[in-house]
Amino acid sequence: MHKHKAKILLVDDEELIRASLAMDLAEAGYSVAAAAGGEEALEMFRRGEFDLVITDLLMEGMDGLELLRGLRSEAPEVGVMILTGYGALPTAIEAIRLGADDYLLKPYQFEELQIRLDICLEKRALKKRIKAYEGILPVCSVCRKIRDDEGREPGSGPWLSMEKFLAQKAGLRSSHTYCPHCFEQVTKELE
Repeated sequence: MHKHKAKILLVDDEELIRASLAMDLAEAGYSVAAAAGGEEALEMFRRGEFDLVITDLLMEGMDGLELLRGLRSEAPEVGVMILTGYGALPTAIEAIRLGADDYLLKPYQFEELQIRLDICLEKRALKKRIKAYEGILPVCSVCRKIRDDEGREPGSGPWLSMEKFLAQKAGLRSSHTYCPHCFEQVTKELE
């Protein structure tokens, strides 16, 4: 994902840090929205579309971990980066266990943050692409068999007739009949 198209939600209850980082991110080409706390961030997130959330860990009210839980329950695909002071390092590690993509200790260099943001955005874009491919059902264009990759390495599943696939996956039995177009074709061939 090109950074100029990446939409970032920045969350920090310290106004100076929030304003400074928002300005740096905007100058670097990101689209940025900022929130002063977790509750406000969750509300903004529900109203808009964001590729990545950068949040401070320790905030008044809803902290970064609570925000992370809320984001993961609503949008597992969004990238989340945690900013934290050295004293809260164990909590940052807990955030990674809860599904944060990365964390960065304060104080940090903006260049390092930018590199890690881009990596995080690339990882999220790749995961989105993989998820899209997982939703495709492979059907042979000649014999119409279906490859059943469920629970296997993609591309390694057995090829099943449509009838067998439907019976195994949906418990459906098929009955053989003709659609109107094929019925017309078969009728013409018999005449």
